Amino acid sequence: MTFIKSSLCIAFTCLFTLHSTAQTDIDEDKLSLNSGTIDSQFEYVIQKSNKYQDYKVVKKDWLYTLKSHTIDSLNAVRKDLVATQGVVKTQEQEISDLKLKLTNTQTDLDQTNIEKDNMSLFGIQLGKANYNVLMWSIIGVLLACLIFFIYKFNNSNIITKEANRNLAEVEEEFEEHRRTALEREQKVRRQLQDELNKNK
Repeated sequence: MTFIKSSLCIAFTCLFTLHSTAQTDIDEDKLSLNSGTIDSQFEYVIQKSNKYQDYKVVKKDWLYTLKSHTIDSLNAVRKDLVATQGVVKTQEQEISDLKLKLTNTQTDLDQTNIEKDNMSLFGIQLGKANYNVLMWSIIGVLLACLIFFIYKFNNSNIITKEANRNLAEVEEEFEEHRRTALEREQKVRRQLQDELNKNK
């Protein structure tokens, strides 16, 4: 009689363990510590942690892995922010230079309008045609400078977009590689679990 009770206890324990293991495998397919967003990784740690009274007991290696992923994410965000701030600072400087040049041009134009009836330049009286040629030459040079700076600005903008596109492609390739590696790891774990189940 005792032998039958012991056998039944062992059988129920084995069935319960197999059911728990199967349920754990199903949950692990939904959440992962090594993929997904930081939020989903935190959710994974919270759900998979053991419970003790009102506390959660978390494995150290999970915490270290989560810390590493969080730091990597923060570093990537910081790097993007620094790059963006650099581009914005450069663009602000270029805009400031262009505004200064435009202000100078406007000042020259206003001065020309004030003195258009007086054809004196550095104390030398000039004919209206010569005076106009001189003034339009200055404006042409300033406009050439303006066009040059706009051209430079557009070139730097194209380079920035190309760099962002290349970064997106590299990130996509990395994500594909990581997904493939994760699928391989899950396949090996399932095979190991199947072998362990066979050996039981």
